[in-house]
Amino acid sequence: MVAFYVNRLNDIENMKRVNIGGQAVLEGVMMKGPKSYALAVRKPNKEIEVKVTNYLSLGERYKALQIPIIRGIANFLESLYIGMKTLMDSSEMLDEEENTVSGKQDVSVKESGASNTAYLVGTLIVSLVIAVGVFMLLPAFLANFLYKVTENDLLVNLAEGILRLLIFLGYVIAISFMEDIKRTYMYHGAEHKTINCMEAGDELTVENVKKHTRFHKRCGTSFVFIVMFISIVVFMFVKTDVMWMRLVSRVVLIPVIAGISYEFIRYAGKHNNVCSNVLSAPGLWVQRLTTREPDDSMIEVAIKSVEGVIDWHEYVDHVRNNSFEL
Repeated sequence: MVAFYVNRLNDIENMKRVNIGGQAVLEGVMMKGPKSYALAVRKPNKEIEVKVTNYLSLGERYKALQIPIIRGIANFLESLYIGMKTLMDSSEMLDEEENTVSGKQDVSVKESGASNTAYLVGTLIVSLVIAVGVFMLLPAFLANFLYKVTENDLLVNLAEGILRLLIFLGYVIAISFMEDIKRTYMYHGAEHKTINCMEAGDELTVENVKKHTRFHKRCGTSFVFIVMFISIVVFMFVKTDVMWMRLVSRVVLIPVIAGISYEFIRYAGKHNNVCSNVLSAPGLWVQRLTTREPDDSMIEVAIKSVEGVIDWHEYVDHVRNNSFEL
């Protein structure tokens, strides 16, 4: 389960607060810091392999992408790309270990380069097309038939939103029965608990991490759920019973909805008040489906991933002393 991460990150070297983001992958956890992201995977031989990739976010490279709404669109696309890449990388890391154990050598790995990039982009595009088709266009297509019995746009859009939520929840519940997904949900819980532990100012030990909640306001599940709600509001302003126009509007407005939703989750992640708690509540509830309590070995992997991108000892000291730069 991919976890969306708020990516407006500040340099800890200047003692500024950092929002670490991450996601669960196959038998591991990816964590993203200010200038890099780390992928930690528990290999079949029980060892933890950590792969660190230097990476400066789009918002840091292009100031125009720090503009509200636009930064959300950029972050959404960036998160999808890094998320897909780390999922594929984790799979390759596990395959490499299995090939080594069996004495096999995969010569195709040496032929990576541009072909791997093309495959990654192709996979990402196909995944996006399927996601848009199932979660955006299918509910719009089905809800459009309500115009045969009513001309109330509000009712039709509300029905579309409810259908979208039901399809999403059905998908999350259905895949949770798969063994690999169950373990990924446990790693998802380990990711959240580790970040919560660090942000609370506790040292990253297995025992400390276990004390913290597996739910987090900045989770991708919360983002997706907010997207569902925002889409209902936005689509209320698109009044048409012409099928093709309705479907096209759903695709065209996806970036706008993603941008607005990002601002909501960014606000909720930075504040602890009634408004932010109300905004976060539905997403936190859905995280009961997309996270599980991890075992100690999974928490160890999450800690190793954090250590790949940040000096958590220094970070925890700043949290305890409230000494971050403003």
